[in-house]
Amino acid sequence: MTKPIVAQPYAYNTDVEQGKTYRWCACGRSATQPFCDDSHEGTGIEPVDYTATETTRVQFCGCKSTKNGAICDSSHNLL
Repeated sequence: MTKPIVAQPYAYNTDVEQGKTYRWCACGRSATQPFCDDSHEGTGIEPVDYTATETTRVQFCGCKSTKNGAICDSSHNLL
């Protein structure tokens, strides 16, 4: 399995819509960060589905080191 690439060393502040599912890029290779564009193929890293429970702004992880699904947990502070 390939290691994820740091797409950016901080979170992506992103507006989401209640009930909509987003495919968060876990590999760091997507050109459409923070979302998956299938650039992970062959890496052994799969995107993570995130379904918004409300219409709001969330912080998707940019460093790809989060232990909180797709959401930033400040792991970038340890890079």
